[in-house]
Amino acid sequence: MEYLKIYEEWLNNPYFDEETKDELLSIKGDEKEIEDRFYKDLEFGTAGLRGVIGSGTNRMNKYTIRRVSFALANYIIKKTGEEGKKRGVVIAHDNRHKSREFCLETAKTLSACGIKTYIFDELRATPQLSFALRYLNAISGVVITASHNPPEYNGYKVYWEDGAQILPHIAKEIIEEVNKIDDYSKIPTIDEKEAMDKGFINLLDEKVDTAFIEAVKEKSLRSDIIEKVADNFKIVFTPLHGTGNKPIRRALREIGFKNVLVVKEQENPDPNFSTVKYPNPEEKEALKLGIELAKREKANLVIGTDPDCDRVGVAVKNNEGEYICLTGNQVGALLTNYILENLSKENKLPKNGVVIKTIVTSEFGSEIARSYNIDVLDTLTGFKFIGEKIKEFEETKDKTYIFGYEESYGYLCGTHARDKDGVVAAMLISEMAAYYYSKDMSLYEGLIELYEKYGYYKEDLKSITLKGKEGQEKINKVIKYFRENKIEEVNNIKVKEFKDYKKGIDNLPKADVLKFILEDNSWFAIRPSGTEPKIKFYFASVGKSKEDVESNLNNLVSSIMEKVEKI
Repeated sequence: MEYLKIYEEWLNNPYFDEETKDELLSIKGDEKEIEDRFYKDLEFGTAGLRGVIGSGTNRMNKYTIRRVSFALANYIIKKTGEEGKKRGVVIAHDNRHKSREFCLETAKTLSACGIKTYIFDELRATPQLSFALRYLNAISGVVITASHNPPEYNGYKVYWEDGAQILPHIAKEIIEEVNKIDDYSKIPTIDEKEAMDKGFINLLDEKVDTAFIEAVKEKSLRSDIIEKVADNFKIVFTPLHGTGNKPIRRALREIGFKNVLVVKEQENPDPNFSTVKYPNPEEKEALKLGIELAKREKANLVIGTDPDCDRVGVAVKNNEGEYICLTGNQVGALLTNYILENLSKENKLPKNGVVIKTIVTSEFGSEIARSYNIDVLDTLTGFKFIGEKIKEFEETKDKTYIFGYEESYGYLCGTHARDKDGVVAAMLISEMAAYYYSKDMSLYEGLIELYEKYGYYKEDLKSITLKGKEGQEKINKVIKYFRENKIEEVNNIKVKEFKDYKKGIDNLPKADVLKFILEDNSWFAIRPSGTEPKIKFYFASVGKSKEDVESNLNNLVSSIMEKVEKI
């Protein structure tokens, strides 16, 4: 078996260090574990390379980092030659285990190939990398992060010169370069000090941070409101042990918020994320300490960001005085309305303006945008595709980008970054909540007001984790079932449209995603995760009352998940 052969090669090759070999010896005889570590190479998904830290070709370690960095170097040189080498690559990292080490390994490998690199003095948020790349006119960028994954994970996200994550065709070419590398010992590297002395590794100063914060502050819409309520309006913020602490607190302070309370237990970087089971602001449990602090301090808003600070979770008081978590769809719709309403009041709405969302995101925000005569465009899942459209519209002038978002708690207002930005989102969410507060309303009441105007929308997401080779086979089996078994109705409601994005439809790239739209405008979609061993099921319902929508959604979810269990 090939994976056993590769395992033995790693054990016996003098290139691999003793720490690696000791780890591999500890699993000797555990064929299933060996298979999982060596049956494949880590692959690029919707957000680049991501996996469990450990020894093996299917793990995140310094050798797989060197391999993909060498492949990136070869791609840069092949595509851009000396120009790309001089423009260089910006590298950032989060607070995870081995993140700094992987950052330096990336820099040393690129430097050994003659490519200039820029690194930060410590951890930085992903949107800061996206901004810095364009600010420095670099050819590419890398963020060492596994975003909101559990502590045992790390990752390697690659960006191109437009500041967005690489698109599938670039990922494909880099993977082709990766596959050419069959001997790790031939990958060049260089000593860190030597690389710095020769000018290949360059340490960035706070000038880049200040420029980023200034770009974020430019998207503030109602400084007058902040000034009016700043003495009384309270925000609780948690960075969930990640990178958001410094940039978000700075942005909120500099636009005028005076009462920003930070969850002390989660303020400082912690690679173990010791206060949460899962550092994901999509999960209510992750905001538990923030909500507890908000209750004690009678705060108006709770916001939390994931470890690399590109996603934002929100909790607010409902009409019963209880703090509840808003979904990404709800926050996206609220922000769409807030941004468009205030731009409209200032006569700053572009006639060719566009809001961009993904195909698995609610239609709630779309209805709001269209009421302002603003076009809405759908992309595939992955913010890289929103970034691609930003670049396209800058070049063609066909549209003016205003706002983009995903149901998975990622938002971007403005074009200073080309990835979801938790800093600008946290600022605008805080400002929006202050705006409603100035009208004696909570953010929750603002949401209900929009529901009453545009209809009630409710969504759900079910994720099934299926690890290893067997898990991947199960995921493929589920997708195949729904693709090939024609589903004509669900709960006596006819399917009016079936979309198989693998066929390349709606002017979108091909993707392994299925979407079923029912006659009552409810829908469900299925897609394998590009970053985790999961298959995801998205559900949405719309109607005139909260009760009807919840009932319809529950029935839809139950019906589909029952089918899944039988596969």
